[in-house]
Amino acid sequence: MMQSREGQPLTSGTAQDLAAEAFENYKQYVNPPLARVMKLSGSPVEVRASGTTIWDQNGKAYLDFAGGYGVFTLGHSHPRVIAAVREQMDAMSLSGKTMFNVVLGRAAKRLAQLAPGDLQYSFWCNSGTEAVEGAVKLARAATGRSKIVATRDAYHGKTLGSLSISGRETFQTPFRPLLAGVAHVDFGDASQLDEALRDAAAFIVEPVQGEGGVNIPPDGYLRAVREACDRAGAVFIADEVQTGLGRCGYRFGCDREGVVPDVMTLAKGLSGGIIPVGAFIARPDVWNRAYAKQPLVHTSTFGGSEIACAAALAAMDVLEDEDLIANARDRGTQLLDGCHQLGAEFPHVIREARGLGLLVGVELTNEGYGGWIIPEMLKAGVTAAWTLNQQRVIRLEPPLVVTADEVDRALAALRAGVTTAAEKLGRL
Repeated sequence: MMQSREGQPLTSGTAQDLAAEAFENYKQYVNPPLARVMKLSGSPVEVRASGTTIWDQNGKAYLDFAGGYGVFTLGHSHPRVIAAVREQMDAMSLSGKTMFNVVLGRAAKRLAQLAPGDLQYSFWCNSGTEAVEGAVKLARAATGRSKIVATRDAYHGKTLGSLSISGRETFQTPFRPLLAGVAHVDFGDASQLDEALRDAAAFIVEPVQGEGGVNIPPDGYLRAVREACDRAGAVFIADEVQTGLGRCGYRFGCDREGVVPDVMTLAKGLSGGIIPVGAFIARPDVWNRAYAKQPLVHTSTFGGSEIACAAALAAMDVLEDEDLIANARDRGTQLLDGCHQLGAEFPHVIREARGLGLLVGVELTNEGYGGWIIPEMLKAGVTAAWTLNQQRVIRLEPPLVVTADEVDRALAALRAGVTTAAEKLGRL
């Protein structure tokens, strides 16, 4: 067990002491406004997690249907991934960068084997926003153009370049001026693409908008994107940071339409929820046009470390060996059907439920209702979260190892929250 400088376990002390300490440290050293919001919402202290469950300082168990916003594809602390990381740490943790890294090579090979089409060369980093930054740089270098086209309500990260192509003004305003030469079109509307992509380096799009409110494009949209990018000579970047690696009931979100992008970004579930890791993978032609003559023009000190790649390699194997993609489809159907039933019963609270696989959004008729529903779900022992760009949408994003019984428990908690909202509205 980890210990503090005083020799005590890091989570030792009474439940009350742990809660008070966490709040005070957040208030003094982390983020004072966030500390106040979390305290008012009744947020407990997380001290332990395994599988689909998190335990707080009081020993209460919570079914994790927030899922780290898509990180915990394999649940918390999957034993096969933990074992791989421990074994690697005994040998070497971080790359020295001056020699071949055999674990990076193996992880890159496995990713290329799983990726659609001829996606082959990958760059490994530490987060989704870094993967997006690298993909945008790759597209600019490969085409000699600067314009990037993205979609409204998109979320691609919060570093400066990624923020510039994201689609919510609230996050952008404090940091202007942002990256120049960025244009936005409506998500799902292929008719806007030919005009927007004129002289563009790239079009970047999520196969399903996660933070935008779990928005699913119409059938054929991604194929139309592929064709429009080909006509314009633009690089097609699929942002699969949240939708990839089984989350949507497909290995990758773009597999739903059998589409091969030029570049694909990944992170979140890439390590199975064990350690931060991100990557982008590209087709050989695009990669070579950018990096063939300048192989070190884009680098990362910590990217592609041995322990991160060991985790990713094990996580990719678990995803396939345990047939979690099929489970995501089956449990996703169960979850979405249950949400549809609740929507039919409480139309004054729930406007719509939508989703793909285990990425499900419940859109409320008023964003304020989430302030009643999510705390009630927490009281019932189930976590959930808003989507960043549409706070009237509650996101349900459990690990891909979730069981049918656990989905039923989450739906019961959601029902309790929606019932509370209906009672407050006087409509029950």
